[in-house]
Amino acid sequence: MIFEENFQQHTPMMQQYLKLKAENPDILLFYRMGDFYELFYDDAKKAAALLDISLTKRGQSAGNPIPMAGVPYHAVEGYLAKLVQLGEPVAICEQVGDPATSKGPVERKIVRIVTPGTVSDEALLPERQDNLIVAVYQEKEKFGLATLDMTSGRFQLCEPHSKEALQAELQRINPVELLYCEDFAEMAIIENYKGLRRRPIWEFELSTAISELNRQFGTKDLRAFGVEKSPLGLAAAGCLLQYAKETQRASLPHIQSISVIQNNDNIQLDAATRRNLELTQNLAGGTENTLASVLDKCVTPMGSRLLKRWIHQPIRQTDILLKRQKTIGEIIEQDLYHELQPYLQQVGDMERILARVALRSARPRDLTRLRTALEQIEPIKSLIQTKTSSNLTALSAQIDGFSAQIKLLQKAIIETPPLLIRDGGVIAEGYNAELDEWRTLSAGATQYLENLEQRERESTGIDTLKIGFNAVHGYYIQISQGQAHKAPIHYVRRQTLKNAERYIIPELKEYEDKVLKSKGAALALEKQLYDELFDLLLPHLGQLQLASLALSELDVLVNLAERAETLNYVAPQFSNEIGVKIKNGRHPVVEQVLKDPFIANPVNLNQQRHLLIITGPNMGGKSTYMRQTALITLMAYIGSFVPADSAVIGQIDRIFTRIGASDDLASGRSTFMVEMTEMANILHQATSQSLVLIDEIGRGTSTYDGLSLAWACAEWLAKKTRSLTLFATHYFELTALPEQIEGIANIHLDALEHNNTIAFMHAVQDGAASKSYGLAVAALAGVPQSVIKLAKQKLHQLEKLSAQNGDQQIQHLRALNQHQGELAFEAEPDALREAIEQLDPDELSPKQALAYLYQLKKML
Repeated sequence: MIFEENFQQHTPMMQQYLKLKAENPDILLFYRMGDFYELFYDDAKKAAALLDISLTKRGQSAGNPIPMAGVPYHAVEGYLAKLVQLGEPVAICEQVGDPATSKGPVERKIVRIVTPGTVSDEALLPERQDNLIVAVYQEKEKFGLATLDMTSGRFQLCEPHSKEALQAELQRINPVELLYCEDFAEMAIIENYKGLRRRPIWEFELSTAISELNRQFGTKDLRAFGVEKSPLGLAAAGCLLQYAKETQRASLPHIQSISVIQNNDNIQLDAATRRNLELTQNLAGGTENTLASVLDKCVTPMGSRLLKRWIHQPIRQTDILLKRQKTIGEIIEQDLYHELQPYLQQVGDMERILARVALRSARPRDLTRLRTALEQIEPIKSLIQTKTSSNLTALSAQIDGFSAQIKLLQKAIIETPPLLIRDGGVIAEGYNAELDEWRTLSAGATQYLENLEQRERESTGIDTLKIGFNAVHGYYIQISQGQAHKAPIHYVRRQTLKNAERYIIPELKEYEDKVLKSKGAALALEKQLYDELFDLLLPHLGQLQLASLALSELDVLVNLAERAETLNYVAPQFSNEIGVKIKNGRHPVVEQVLKDPFIANPVNLNQQRHLLIITGPNMGGKSTYMRQTALITLMAYIGSFVPADSAVIGQIDRIFTRIGASDDLASGRSTFMVEMTEMANILHQATSQSLVLIDEIGRGTSTYDGLSLAWACAEWLAKKTRSLTLFATHYFELTALPEQIEGIANIHLDALEHNNTIAFMHAVQDGAASKSYGLAVAALAGVPQSVIKLAKQKLHQLEKLSAQNGDQQIQHLRALNQHQGELAFEAEPDALREAIEQLDPDELSPKQALAYLYQLKKML
């Protein structure tokens, strides 16, 4: 932008600007000048386009005009919010010197860098979503990942064991900013995330990371945190901590610990599963009609964020889950949510307020909201202790009373303070004697001026005389033009107006200096006292954060109790056996958007019946049935009650889904490639404790390729992994699997067809569907009747041809069986030989025989 050789040709102010800009060349610099933040040169051009503000010019420097754009300081938050949403970091440069004593430009420095992941200002944050920043590190095929929530101080790390696991973690975290090492190899995984920041290799050095973390926590080593066995995660955490300090330009006392995300303690959900189950985001990218939209009626933003974390990280520790269940049961039994929610609502977003206190950026109204939050603790604890037993009482015991902090804030801050401390009038009367004296002196001006005005009128005989004040000229005596000739000789003219003259006298000037001094002294002292409040609160920050977390959890549990009562949910049971047994289960989201009553259905999966082949018409409810099974299971594993008459949930380690697909054009992957990638992940990762949902596998390729793949996948899941599987398909040939493989059963969702109309029953029944209803559904969708009629004719022809081909293939199979000794089996795989030897064509329908032959052909 500016060459070093012509630096000295610039004005002193622009030299100052260019030095500060050189510290952060890739970041927009908001340079404070009076009542505006100004941007110059390329920054001005970029900001003008992004913020839709005017691009102007400000004189010349080094012989060239200076492009300039600016925003008012009092409205800066709105502009910062827009830039943060666009993923643009901003360096805030403030005037720190005194203009009265400065020679040349007033001293300025960058006081903080606002980035999407490190903001703490209320106006810049999504209220009910976590705002997380992530750092990723890679060594060969291994990964380290660290996450930081600047608004709560929650600091975590993990070491994903594969690319798929890293992808799943990033999908869960959904970071607003992502730091990566400059030699990071798997860019395809992260390239679509916003707020990418490339960082140098040295920031990920393990020894540096350990030193930084020990310095932050005031420890000699990290053993107490249990992270020493995660070197790659620690490397990522070190980079993340350095970045946070670099942007905040301040200490970070609210970051007091770091923990390891123990994946074995959680049910694993891959990226496709989170997307397909629409946990917190629907398939269109919105938040409507998601599991969170139904379950989240929390009255505090921090409770809402905690519930979403629970949804994305269902846990496997049944002791914790049972405690949550019992607490929810207690709240329902005592009808406590009606009484607790009004108090909890007053707690507000205590978690984020504490972060701003830690960063010393809390505003006066933050402190009054903190005061209000703390005032709710005693009534909440009292209500719990008088009405409930051990579970809820144990949670309330984690919350101290904080009586000293409440008294401090009650005494120090007025009831409704102004927005900013610089406006003054924040510290309450009686808190500090010196401040009260300065204020009394300043406030006494009104009476003094009234007395002076009356005295001057009487001594001069000028009845139009009055005393006034403005910011430019200070105090003055004003006399109308008609009586100006009566002004005494010691009146010194200060300003001439059209209809009046303004004067100053030594006594008034002396008093003006005294008043302005008292106002300035009062404001300076008030700012000092305000800063001291942070010093008094910070020693208790750890306890306050623990109380905030306990109140968040209480809000979630009270909310889940209200949801269970309102939506008719029941407490699920946990079993050590593998299986899922649900009586009259309902889809938690669909039942809320349907106008008609939801048709409830059972699920029975166990070790003897672990794969269900689901057939039935399109729109018949197969996908809803599968999703509701997964969502009920997931809800049970966050401790929630579930939408069913009863539910017994066995040990689950993972939930997989393969539902729907679309082209991933950005990555050059077709529908079929996306489908196969997701299916491959399931086949590699699923275990006997996994819940697997497969919907219409194989649709993206030819009929026989698709059928063969669907058959092979079902057989693999049934024989090899023995996963708990719901397998929806339109390949009726697969309904023969229960006859051949143990542990597979057929179920279907029924429909009734009459003439050209179809009625979906949405009820699950045993056995395979009797037919496909594709043409009836097409008619329902509005396909012209002439097309439907032609389709029926073609269907009849194809079925007849298929039957003929099937007969020919059966004869060929019989010939193979009769002459198998003559075939050259030595050159064929053992699996093929066994398959042909075991084949009995008499037990196969023509279509099944044709499908099986095609599989054999592919194996050859």
